[in-house]
Parts: sequence; structure tokens; C-alpha cells
Amino acid sequence: MNAWLIWLILAIGLGIAEVFTLTFVLGLLAVAALVAALLGAIGVPVAVQIIGFIATAAAGIYLVRPLMQRQMRSGPGTKSGAEALVGRSAVVMQEVDGERGRVKLSGEEWSARCVDEDLVIPVGTRVDVVEIDGATAVVYPREALP
Repeated sequence: MNAWLIWLILAIGLGIAEVFTLTFVLGLLAVAALVAALLGAIGVPVAVQIIGFIATAAAGIYLVRPLMQRQMRSGPGTKSGAEALVGRSAVVMQEVDGERGRVKLSGEEWSARCVDEDLVIPVGTRVDVVEIDGATAVVYPREALP
């Protein structure tokens, strides 16, 4: 059996194992095995194939894996849609109570309700958006009401 075929089988096995473990190490080793298979397919001696495998694996583990782990830990960088509105400030356009009201939020008028059902927030008051519930902004006054 040709050496490049063994490298290819190893690459496929490592790739499948990576899908089940999600460690990033096995996937990088699979890429290194593919590099060795490519070297074998073009007729390079087995010793050079092994060196190519080791060099590619080392580069992947020491250079690529830390970048991938950092990206996975940091998560998505930006929020979008309704998620991006949480924490923003709005102005009450129509009195807001525990059931209904209107606020101006990010240049648009939104239906709103107060997170505290017993609180009534008058027109012109600045509020903070606590959550978005469907098409309704759940708000709370920025400062204590008189």
C-alpha cells in the first residue's frame, strides 16, 4: 500500500474523530496528515513526509489552535436585532405602566411596559431597556420618580 494512501486514511480518521470531540487538535492533525499525503502523492520520500507531518502539526497546534480557542472564548463580537437594544436608553412618549405605553428607542417608537407593574412612568422620562419581549420594550426609569 502506498504511503500517501495511509496518510489519507489517517487524515479521514482524525477528521471524523475531531467531529465527535471538538478539541481542534485532531482536526489540525488531520490537516497535517493531508499535507503528508500530498507530499507522498507527488513522490517525496517517507522521511520527508513524516517531517512535513510533524512541521504542519506543530505549526497548527502552536500557532492556529490558540487563535481558535481565543475566538471561541470571546464569542460573537457584536449584538444585533432586539438583543442590541437591551441596555439602551429611551424616552417615554406615552405614559408607561405595567401593561402598556410608548417609548422612543433608537429613533423608533416602540410599545413598552414597565418591569415594575405598580410603577407609572410619565411622559418625557428617560428609561433603560431591561429586555425586549416580542415587539415590546420592557423598561425601568433611569432615575427615581417623585
